[in-house]
Amino acid sequence: MAAAALHASFRQALTSRNSIMACLNTRTVQQPRAALSRLHMAFHFLAVSSLLYYRISNLLHGNVPFLSWALITLSEMIFAFIWTLTQAFRWLPVVRTVAQENLPSEEKLPGVDVFICTADPKKEPVVEVMNTVLSAMALDYPAEKLAVYLSDDGGAAVTLYAMKEACLFARSWLPFCRKYGVKSRCPEAYFSSAGDDVRELHSGDDEFKAADERVQSNYESFKRNVEKAAEIDESGEDDRPPHVEVIYDIKQNEAILDDQCKMPLLVYLSREKRPSYPHRFKAGALNALLRVSGIMSNAPYVLVLDCDMYCNDPTSAKQAMCFHLDPKLAPSLSYAQFPQIFFNVSKNDIYDGQARAAYKTKYQGMDGIGGTVCSGTGYYLRKKALYCSPIHEDEHLEEPEKTFGFSAKLIDSIQALNSKKVNYDGEILSDSTVHEAKKLASCTYELNTGWGKEIGYSYECLLETTFTGYLMHCKGWKSVYLYPNRPCFLGCATIDMKDALIQLMKWASGLVQVGLSKFSPLTYGMSRMSILQSMCYGYFAFSHFYSIACLLYGTVPQLCFLAGVSLYPKVTDPWFAAFATVFLSSLAQHMYEVLSSGSSIRTMWNEERIWMIKSVTACLFGCLDVLMKYIGLARANFRLTNKSIDKEKLEKYEKGEFDFQGAKMFMVPLTMLVLLNLGCFAGGMKGLIKEGNVGEMLGQGLLSSYILVLSLPILQGLVPKIGK
Repeated sequence: MAAAALHASFRQALTSRNSIMACLNTRTVQQPRAALSRLHMAFHFLAVSSLLYYRISNLLHGNVPFLSWALITLSEMIFAFIWTLTQAFRWLPVVRTVAQENLPSEEKLPGVDVFICTADPKKEPVVEVMNTVLSAMALDYPAEKLAVYLSDDGGAAVTLYAMKEACLFARSWLPFCRKYGVKSRCPEAYFSSAGDDVRELHSGDDEFKAADERVQSNYESFKRNVEKAAEIDESGEDDRPPHVEVIYDIKQNEAILDDQCKMPLLVYLSREKRPSYPHRFKAGALNALLRVSGIMSNAPYVLVLDCDMYCNDPTSAKQAMCFHLDPKLAPSLSYAQFPQIFFNVSKNDIYDGQARAAYKTKYQGMDGIGGTVCSGTGYYLRKKALYCSPIHEDEHLEEPEKTFGFSAKLIDSIQALNSKKVNYDGEILSDSTVHEAKKLASCTYELNTGWGKEIGYSYECLLETTFTGYLMHCKGWKSVYLYPNRPCFLGCATIDMKDALIQLMKWASGLVQVGLSKFSPLTYGMSRMSILQSMCYGYFAFSHFYSIACLLYGTVPQLCFLAGVSLYPKVTDPWFAAFATVFLSSLAQHMYEVLSSGSSIRTMWNEERIWMIKSVTACLFGCLDVLMKYIGLARANFRLTNKSIDKEKLEKYEKGEFDFQGAKMFMVPLTMLVLLNLGCFAGGMKGLIKEGNVGEMLGQGLLSSYILVLSLPILQGLVPKIGK
């Protein structure tokens, strides 16, 4: 009877909760974008079909040079294949909004653990990492339900020291932010122009001015201490034991009654590192954080941040809860993804590869058909989604030791997640808990378990988060994409070509490897998710084969132009209209997506240039990297992007100048392609004037001139070197 009464009361409470939370968020299909995109699909498909029919029919039955026509036909078939995959993004784009005012009271909100990963204090400046930590600590969320974990794979003493210094500074920073409603809760951002709106609001408040000066003085002292320690600190050892330290535990300070002074749990973690054991890079760090947080705070949700991606809007956690607490979405929702936007992007926007209009439309398009890709940072994840499918919650709990390892505390914490218990343990973190955490962060704990294979972040791909998100979608989980007016997270973008291309090469290599593996979206994914969603993932996996098509399209027509061999119909031939239509239709579609997303023609032009550059450099080398791994000439290698700022490179970036310094490896194919186009264009135009065959060769001449215009940044970069 008691059980029946309890069940009835729970059902009544759930019904009441459902009625209260009915308007936590809205989902709106983007019109007229969806209708126009579908109309454009049909139009462009007819043009592409006509183009391929002309190519193939002439190749098989016409009197044309076989090799050149076969190569150009292959490149156009690659373009057509990737274009087909791209249409899935345009089928049903949606926009989401949230209503935070409809959330339950703060005491009913679930816990959130924040995971921040860093690996090298030289490439990832410690002060910048601590700004991210401080911004996470200052989230507008109940402090007793928030925990911040920093994983330091560098094992650097300066990072641990900086955590303690950041904790001391937070004692004045957090109350200041809460009292005066500061939105930019990253100290470095606030003490720049980002804090001007708050200062203007309190311009006549002497108390605020005094507090502002005091906090700024504390911050400058904090920065000096950390930077001084960073100058004398040496890198961590590659052979070291695990280190777990609780920097601040709110349960030890329950006597503090003032909510403005409360701080969340703050934990430092450095995994054990031994040369004889695989380190698993960021995926290994995230899995260690999952285990350690499980026995310390065990929040059901986790926010994952790159060490340079600070919280720009303190309400992001509550915005995410508008989806995770929605009774219609919650049963199958794995994560809520926020966009990656960069605070150091100049008005010229030449290297920004993630916040571009094209990526925004792609993510909104995926949201409409089952869920967007997980981008690696700025997402609120339901931990349970890493352990099971939405319909088999206990699939790994029958024999948990085989999957989760021999830690009774960890297994209890995971069982607590499934029982919908908000917090696993309300006690002060004891020495025994810290000791257990060190065992969970050891190299040997994962041996003969399901970590990285069946549960947690996958080790199958170096793009651990994107691939793990893909696997969650394959299991039946959904996701949402929220693009708020105020960016919830701001990161540091690469400011020179070398770093940008290295990053793109890493992504290309990882994604192509997935596309050619047993987990290919067009085979494995197609049988486990919707066709449209698998096409989107197929685009990410196979779009880097653009490099082959671009390489062929950037050489074959130009060489034929130089030799006077025609590859396109005469201008007066009706078939020429098919080629012109495909080209103009593609440009029009790109322009519409950019302008409708609030960007400018300059953005479109920069995207065209960077697309051409990355296709024949980073994407090409990424494909070659996969080939070398398959034949055993290379092994998986994590390439950490340099986050430190070089003043000379920053000046060039802000002027919109492409800086190729240090990118010699990438410059080889790019330089050869540009010089080939320049020489063939000059020779071809000479022959065109001499022979007078404008009708036959105009298409190739226009193509060469278009590529040369796109190549102007490369030519500008080469001229100074030639002069020297």
